[in-house]
Amino acid sequence: MEMTDKPKQWLGVDRYSWYALLVLVIVYVINFVDRQLLTILAVDIKHDLGISDAQFGFLYGTAFGVFYALFGIPLGKLADRATRTQLLATGLALWSTMTALSGLSRTFWQLGAARIGVGVGEATAGPCSYSLLADYFPAHRRATAVAIFSSGIYLGGGFSLYIGTAIAGGWNHAFPIGARPFALAGWQAAFLAVGLPGLLLALWVRSLREPIRGRFESSAANTLPKAAVQPATWGAFFRDLGSIVPPFTLLAAARRGVRALLGNVAILVGLALVAYFLTRLLEDPAQWIALAIGTYAITSWAIALRHDDPEAFAVIWASPSVVGLNLGYGLMCVITYAGSAFGPSFVMREFGASPGAVALVVGGSAAAGGALGVITGGALGDRFAGDRFHSRRLLVVIVALLASLVPNCIMLGTHSLTVVYFCVFPMWFLASAALGGAAGTIVNIVPATTRATATASFFLFATMVGLALGPYSAGRISESFGGLRIGLAGILVVVPFALIALEISRRDLVRRES
Repeated sequence: MEMTDKPKQWLGVDRYSWYALLVLVIVYVINFVDRQLLTILAVDIKHDLGISDAQFGFLYGTAFGVFYALFGIPLGKLADRATRTQLLATGLALWSTMTALSGLSRTFWQLGAARIGVGVGEATAGPCSYSLLADYFPAHRRATAVAIFSSGIYLGGGFSLYIGTAIAGGWNHAFPIGARPFALAGWQAAFLAVGLPGLLLALWVRSLREPIRGRFESSAANTLPKAAVQPATWGAFFRDLGSIVPPFTLLAAARRGVRALLGNVAILVGLALVAYFLTRLLEDPAQWIALAIGTYAITSWAIALRHDDPEAFAVIWASPSVVGLNLGYGLMCVITYAGSAFGPSFVMREFGASPGAVALVVGGSAAAGGALGVITGGALGDRFAGDRFHSRRLLVVIVALLASLVPNCIMLGTHSLTVVYFCVFPMWFLASAALGGAAGTIVNIVPATTRATATASFFLFATMVGLALGPYSAGRISESFGGLRIGLAGILVVVPFALIALEISRRDLVRRES
């Protein structure tokens, strides 16, 4: 028996788990190809749709991010109860369809609606995948597995620059204006070409085995048999959706009593007034309305969670280690998402580089640096932390964040294209190493029964803080103060606040580990 079992193991983990990890990495690559394609096509999209840097930041960040965060919570809770492979396959099919529909957009608002759909579909990817990997891999290999999975962010982001340039350029060359099939521009053909294959990948994901939930945890209570959870799953999902999606949030609050309803209405009115005054001050109403809706929805969900699920509330909102980690990482994402959104445009506009060169050099260097960095960060976190000392993972996050500022600042200060090219790899290597450590921390410091929901909260902060504010802020500063160099430099103001939040998380973990 031992002889037949040994070949099925690699690094102490069964080979099927590594196969499942490979499939999930491919899913994440497609996820970020679909998400990042917008950046290399920015010049053509802005020209054809007549939009500004701030509006582009809204399309890339807020339109996607708010609804990604909003639906991430109920979908994360659904992943804690449902068959995760089925849910992930459904989400993949949805976001692939909406990516393809982006290619049919003719106006700013149509593209914005498609980006919202992409965000809703992609909200399944993180919670489902993190939860699956935690049950495919034991604790001492978990951060490494999550880091390998997270390499899909950078592989997909880099590949999107290449494939977007190749398809759009090839289409425009083959079909001049006036002779284009269905009057589609090159950027529209690119969205169609990368979106449709995701429907076939969804069938592959659907074929994966669903692991036993909590299989590596000591408590048998963490094991939730499929048959036991399926009957109540969708009813619970719609109740969760009602607690976070307006205007159903008002009905959910009313069920808790008049006082809860009045409090919810007060929050709604207060955020509406904030959005109104920010619109009067800064314009861009779509940005502030979407951000107000997202903030209201998440506040409503947190209040409802405290009433309906005190255990999950204690894990996600009452734990300094979890809140500090989520906030600190979310502030880091202000920098990385702004760089992802405007990095290619910065190199083309400030240095006159061609789209092809940017796709090859910047895209390739960012993909290689990011993929290697996130794996390195996760592996270092596993090595230093073992099964118990998760506070040491945060040291990896803090050191990597600080180190990444060096090549970032050099890149923003230089006027040499060669220096910029040399800075891309180390900047993304170090920034992604911080992600590897942060992701490995969140999956290890929360119980298996709330892991997908807690993971959704991790992505919630990354999107609502980092994605919804980073690209828009960089674009707005760029418009107001004369260029993307200033816009990308201005958002570095978040660094001290990120470090404070991460240190609060680390100290709480040290206290719990002692």
